Amino acid sequence: MPSHDVLVIGAGLAGQRAALAAAEQGVSVGIVSKVHPVRSHSNAAQGGINAALNPGDSWESHAYDTVKGSDYLGDQDAIEIMCREAPEEILHLEHLGVTFHRNEEGKLGTRAFGGASAARTYYVADITGQAIMHVLYEQLMKHSGAVARYEEWFCTALALDEAGECCGVVTRNVADGSMELFEAKSVILACGGNGQVWKPTTNALICTGDGIAMAYRAGAKLMDMEMIQYHPTTLAGKGFLITEGARGEGAHLLNAKGERFMERYAPNKMELASRDVVSRAEQTEINEGRGFPDGTVALDVTVVPKKRVHEALREIVLVGRDFAGVDITREPIHIKPGNHYTMGGIKTDVDGRTDIPGLYAAGETACVSVHGGNRLGANSLLDTLIFGRRSGVDAAARAKRGEGSRPSKAVLEAEGATIDAILSRGKGSGRRISEIKLELGQAMDRHVAVFREEAGIQEALETVRRLKEEAKTAYVDDHGRVFNQDVLAAIELGYMLDNAECTCVAALERKESRGAQYRTDFPERNDEEWLKHIDLQLADGGPEISYSEVTITQWEPEERKY
Repeated sequence: MPSHDVLVIGAGLAGQRAALAAAEQGVSVGIVSKVHPVRSHSNAAQGGINAALNPGDSWESHAYDTVKGSDYLGDQDAIEIMCREAPEEILHLEHLGVTFHRNEEGKLGTRAFGGASAARTYYVADITGQAIMHVLYEQLMKHSGAVARYEEWFCTALALDEAGECCGVVTRNVADGSMELFEAKSVILACGGNGQVWKPTTNALICTGDGIAMAYRAGAKLMDMEMIQYHPTTLAGKGFLITEGARGEGAHLLNAKGERFMERYAPNKMELASRDVVSRAEQTEINEGRGFPDGTVALDVTVVPKKRVHEALREIVLVGRDFAGVDITREPIHIKPGNHYTMGGIKTDVDGRTDIPGLYAAGETACVSVHGGNRLGANSLLDTLIFGRRSGVDAAARAKRGEGSRPSKAVLEAEGATIDAILSRGKGSGRRISEIKLELGQAMDRHVAVFREEAGIQEALETVRRLKEEAKTAYVDDHGRVFNQDVLAAIELGYMLDNAECTCVAALERKESRGAQYRTDFPERNDEEWLKHIDLQLADGGPEISYSEVTITQWEPEERKY
C-alpha cells in the first residue's frame, strides 16, 4: 500500500502548489493526477493573475473589488487573506522563473481586467496559466526526492476510517487498469471544476467535478453550488475561450447594429464590468433580437493596434483563424456567453480544511468562498496558489501531529466491484455514455445558464435524476484494462451527475438574483433573506440543504454599479 503523510489529488496549479508547500515542511508527499500534470486545465488560463503590487494600489482596494464582484456573497475574511498575500506570491513566482510581461521601464507590467478599479493583472501574453504551470512542474521535478508523482492515476473514492477521518484514496492506474489503495494522514483535493456538466464549455474534457463528487459522497459539505460563471466571450458552439485580456487591451463589444451596447448596462466600466454583468448584457441583446442570426454578438479587436495584438493576444489570433476562420486584427469575431467556472465547491476554511478531518480542498474544487456569486477575472489563478499553499502547509502540520489510521481494504474491494460491473455490461444493455453526457450538457446549458427560472431548473433537475438512473445501465465499448478511457468516462459521468443535481437543487432554493444566479422569476437581490450561503450534504440519496452566514469584516452590502 503506497503511503504518504500528505497525498494531493490533482496536479494543476492548486495541486502542485499544495504539494510543494507540504514538501517544504519536511513531510512525505505524493501527488496523483489522472493526466500528465502539464495537461491539467490550469493550462487554459489565459488572461493573468491579480495582485496589488504597484505603489499606487492597495490590497484593500483589490479586496473591495473582489467583494463587490462577488455580489457580497464572498467571505471577507478569506478575501482579505487572498488579497493581502497576493503580492508576495507574484514575486515568488517571478523568482522561480515565470516570465511575466515587463513594461518599457523593465518593471512588471499589468493589464486592465473586468471589475477592477486599477490595472493589477500580471500576465504572460495570453498563456499565463501555462507559463506558471510549467515553472511549478519544474519545481516538482527538482524536488522529486520529496514529492512522489503518480501520473495518469485516476481516483474513484476517498477512504474514511471508523472515526470518519479521511485516511486515503482508492485509485486506478490508467496504464494497466490495476486498483490501488493509497494511505495518507492528510488528503488534499485539487481536482479542478465541473465545466463538462455543461455543453458547450471552455473547460477541458477532464473537468468533470471528480473532487467535488468524491467529497460529497464521503459526507463533506458543498457550498454555493448554484453559482456558475458564464464567460462573456466564447466561440459559439465550440466553447473556446477568448480571453478577457482582449477587452483589457481595449476591444469593444458590438451588437448586429454596430452599437457598443455595454453603454446601456455599465456606463462607467463598459466592456470591463464584472463577468456576470457583461454576460447578461450580451444575452439580453441576443434574446431581444439585436444579435447576429447565429445567436451571437461581436468582439471587435481591430481597435487594438495590430502590433499589440500579436504581442499580447497571440493565442486568440490563432483560435480565431483556426476555429472561426476570422483574422481578428481585420474583422470582429462572433462570440457569446459560455460556461466557464464554478464559484461553488467543497466548503473549506481559509486553510483548506473541510468538515471531514484529514480532508482538504483547494482551487476550483473548493469554495472558501473568495468568489461568492461571481469571480473576477484573474482571481482564479491567485485563488489556486494562495489556498493551494495554505492547504499544503496545514495538511503537513496535521500529518506531523497525527499517527494516522490505515484505510480498510473493503473500500478498495467495493470500488473494484463497481468497475467490474461497468465492464460487464454488454452493448445494448442501456444507452451509450456519450449520449447521456450530451443530453446532460444540453439540458444544463438550456436551463441553468445566464438566465434561469423555476420551471426550467425543475426540468433540468428531472432530466438529471432520470439520467442518473439511465447511467446505471449505460454500457462501454472497451472491456480491456490498458488505457481504458471508456470506463473512466463512465465513472466521470457519475461525478458529473452528482454535481449537476447539487447545482439544480441550490439554484432552485436561492429565490433571488445575485451574481451569476439570475432568476427571471426573482429578478432582485434580496439581502434580508438570501445574504447567506447554501450548503449541501448527502442524505437519503440526495442533497440536503442547510445555510451558513457570509463573513463580513468591513464592507457592508450595497447596490452594485459598474
